[in-house]
Amino acid sequence: MDKMTKTARLEKTDMSHSPNSKSATELAIIILAAGKGTRMKSATPKVLHKIAGLPMISHIVKTAESLKPKKIVTVISEGMDDVAAAVAPHQTAIQKQQKGTADAMKSALSILGDFAGEILILYGDVPLVSKSTLEGLLTHHRKGKFGATVLAMAAPDPTGYGRIFQNPDGTLNRIVEEKDANDDEKIVRLVNSGLMVMEGEDLAEHLDKIKSKNSQGEFYLTDLPKILAEEKIVTGVIRGDFYELRGVNSRSQLAELEMAWQHRKRLELMDEGVTLLDPNTVYFSPDTKIGRDSVIGPGVIFGPNVNIEDNVEIRAYCHIEGAKIKSGAQIGPFARIRPDTIIDEKTRIGNFVEVKNSYIKKGAKANHLGYIGDAELGAHSNFGCGAITVNYDGKTKSKTIIGDHVMVGSNASLIAPIEIGDGAYIAAGSTLTQNVDADDLVVARGKQTNLKGKAKGRMKKE
Repeated sequence: MDKMTKTARLEKTDMSHSPNSKSATELAIIILAAGKGTRMKSATPKVLHKIAGLPMISHIVKTAESLKPKKIVTVISEGMDDVAAAVAPHQTAIQKQQKGTADAMKSALSILGDFAGEILILYGDVPLVSKSTLEGLLTHHRKGKFGATVLAMAAPDPTGYGRIFQNPDGTLNRIVEEKDANDDEKIVRLVNSGLMVMEGEDLAEHLDKIKSKNSQGEFYLTDLPKILAEEKIVTGVIRGDFYELRGVNSRSQLAELEMAWQHRKRLELMDEGVTLLDPNTVYFSPDTKIGRDSVIGPGVIFGPNVNIEDNVEIRAYCHIEGAKIKSGAQIGPFARIRPDTIIDEKTRIGNFVEVKNSYIKKGAKANHLGYIGDAELGAHSNFGCGAITVNYDGKTKSKTIIGDHVMVGSNASLIAPIEIGDGAYIAAGSTLTQNVDADDLVVARGKQTNLKGKAKGRMKKE
């Protein structure tokens, strides 16, 4: 390359970081997710293993979307249809052979084409990286007018990571992979997270210059800074939080990241005014919403799509998913609230009560040992101990509608479809198969018969 061409390129690179240039606001994101994760010992692709009930790849896609890039491309291996479905509607690129991260990049560039803006590299098995960290990486890259910028971290144990070596001015000198490092280099604790941002212009040409002269015989993306340096293009370095940038290669690391994610969510909710009586025992989903002054007891698990308003008490060892719980309600202990349930204000769902696909209206109570499924329980009604709605006949699920101010006695069975009018009173032990009008008293149980002396001798006396 002649001197004039190189100078023109450097000027163009500087221009690409100008705040007023088009490419400064154009971002593409490539997520590398082609690894099979053999150490997971699973038939499931590694990136589909879940953190907080959501596949790792879905966590990173959500974070990528928050940056509002022009395009997101995920690199996968052949046969990873489930991963492609998880990242949809974003496009995927197929890496036909596992020949390293630089080779995976080439697969993605076949979709990005001549994109000349910034390209951010993320990993499908690094799910906890935050939007703010990535924004910091991009800002550092732009301010320094670098050709690429790597995100480094100080690892308590650097084993397995590529080591970062910096120049006196803080820019990158070199990256040495673990398997290619000598004993002195392995002592270094500043390591490469794998995440980096680079300029799209001429990237394909730079990637073509990367060689596979290493112990693995692979094409490392970490060799890109060396290629850029040969053209006098500088690579920047910025440090991030190790506990946010950790990857997953084993089940034990998956468990570590689950704990880290839950810890962060617990702190977030407590900062927003939620009381957690024993924080380390409560588990959340990414979309859990809890209002201020709500109190959550120990051992509570929140599945997806839970919305809890202010001043709600969730007592110990409840399992809640797919439900909306309104202000002043009290749930548990040991209650199970299943999807498509609305629990209205000042209601009471007690211990060992299961509610599914039902609307529990204001002030209603189901205090213990009951099942309410596919039903409406009217305002200020009482659903007695052991009572159930019999909603399924083996083929069809039918609805039970209970009016306001109804007393459903203990061990009553309401066989759906059925409607109970306002103010009705269902005697304990009744089995109902017909509708009940308002204010009716219903007794629907077999007549008691006492046979004098017939029990004598039936039970052994000790």
